[in-house]
Amino acid sequence: MITVVGSLKGGSGKSTVTFNLAIWLAMADTDVQLIDLDPQATLRDVAEVRDEEGYRPQITVQDKKQLDSDELRQCDEVLIDIGTADLEMMKRAIRLADRILVPVPPSQADIWSTQRFIQFVNATTEGDVPEIIGFINRGDTHHAVRETDEAAAALVSLPGIRFIKPRLSQRTIFRRSFSEGLAVFELNPKGKGSKELNALCAKLYPDVLK
Repeated sequence: MITVVGSLKGGSGKSTVTFNLAIWLAMADTDVQLIDLDPQATLRDVAEVRDEEGYRPQITVQDKKQLDSDELRQCDEVLIDIGTADLEMMKRAIRLADRILVPVPPSQADIWSTQRFIQFVNATTEGDVPEIIGFINRGDTHHAVRETDEAAAALVSLPGIRFIKPRLSQRTIFRRSFSEGLAVFELNPKGKGSKELNALCAKLYPDVLK
């Protein structure tokens, strides 16, 4: 399955999510292929850190040339991290996708951006639209802050996207683990961030657990 992790707005946490999903899949003995189409190359950077530190499983991140490879469909899972700097490559990835995963931070601006992204996907695929899945990323951790729940409610109401309940919160552990080349569940297996990430993985990849 080819999963594109994307949005039109920067700062949504696409690379962090993609990296953590990739490590989880690799640990589950899944043949996973990673492609980084973001010119910032954040995903490639974290893979290099991981390799330099000798962490296992090792992951390899390919560039846009891999989109033309016949080997792409031969992998169990493919994860593509896209950015908006190269719209043509973004469109090509969307056309290849079986599904598109959209991390949505809890703000009205991100809800509007997600709505525009859904329209962009529809226009790009000309009716043959892959499944679009949205979840709250970088949510508030304080129970008194209602913005995350309000954003989730707004996401539920958007046409053309399937909302899933597992959410990732705004936690230091995600930034820290990423900078060290580790998935959040490797750095702190018993932490709240790990529980959140595992819940998201279980929702997105139920067949891997069977």
